[in-house]
Amino acid sequence: MTTKPAIMVTGGAGYIGSHAVLTLRDAGWPVVVIDNLSTGFRFAIPEDVPLVEADIADQATVEQTLRDHDIRAIMHFAGSIVVPESVENPLKYYKNNTVNSRGLIESAVRCGVPHFIFSSTAATYGMPEVSPISESCPQKPINPYGMSKLMTEIMLEDVSQAHPINYCALRYFNVAGADSQARSGQSTAGATHLIKVAVEAALGKRDFVSVYGTDYDTPDGTGVRDYIHVSDLAAAHVLALDALVADPARSMTMNCGYGRGFSVLEVLDAVDRVTGGQITRIMGPRRAGDPDSLISDPSRIKSTLPWVPKHADLDEIVAHALAWEQKLAELRAQ
Repeated sequence: MTTKPAIMVTGGAGYIGSHAVLTLRDAGWPVVVIDNLSTGFRFAIPEDVPLVEADIADQATVEQTLRDHDIRAIMHFAGSIVVPESVENPLKYYKNNTVNSRGLIESAVRCGVPHFIFSSTAATYGMPEVSPISESCPQKPINPYGMSKLMTEIMLEDVSQAHPINYCALRYFNVAGADSQARSGQSTAGATHLIKVAVEAALGKRDFVSVYGTDYDTPDGTGVRDYIHVSDLAAAHVLALDALVADPARSMTMNCGYGRGFSVLEVLDAVDRVTGGQITRIMGPRRAGDPDSLISDPSRIKSTLPWVPKHADLDEIVAHALAWEQKLAELRAQ
């Protein structure tokens, strides 16, 4: 039996990173997490997984960790993700997402780490003119968040041409849900994800849910998004890692979504269905920069990796998010 090499997960105490850690462990990969816990949570990391509490901007600590644990691949989730904040504070995003990623890539090259998986975003497409969106669609970000991620994709492409490192950039659509065993979930206070907000409202943690815009060019007038279960997303990362290891000369960029969308009202209806309740909905004006519809074309990932989503049912995504929200209340009460 071949022993798998160690993987370093940056931001492994956060929402998506913690699910990647669980999926890596379940698949037999040794994992080390580096996270400054600014938005992540210690309880999200299994007790037997080493945690280096540091910022990835600390290159000395990053490189010490890479060498101490003989790391052979990096999964990079650490960064800032709130679009409106990126507009108000662009320098924060170019520091946390672009400059720090540059340093991390440099450390990988210095320490001879041959594989790099990057948490990118559909925000790199901006306001696409076609739907569904394929990887060949023009990348024209409309905010610093999307631009900061695109710049990292460009760096990875350039570095992979100059050094013995291959990479996979995964462009996420709308990530939702939680681990089916309630080992982790979306834990950030004040999160802006619709399903997170809606289950909080269903449990009485919020008085209502704001619906931003009812005049979009969609069947019910509200924005349509492609929601992907966080565990299916984590599985895509591990399969991408397998592919990078199997063919060191190959790099990949792929969308992560299901290729079908749900409107805001359809999501709220699903939460009402799952809970047997009724969320108060407050209709409001559109937010600047919100496209009518963002739906992925997932044909590339499905033809490239043996990726078969297991949690693509909207009601299941909502049920897992709800179960995590209930567990989170218990954790915080302890």
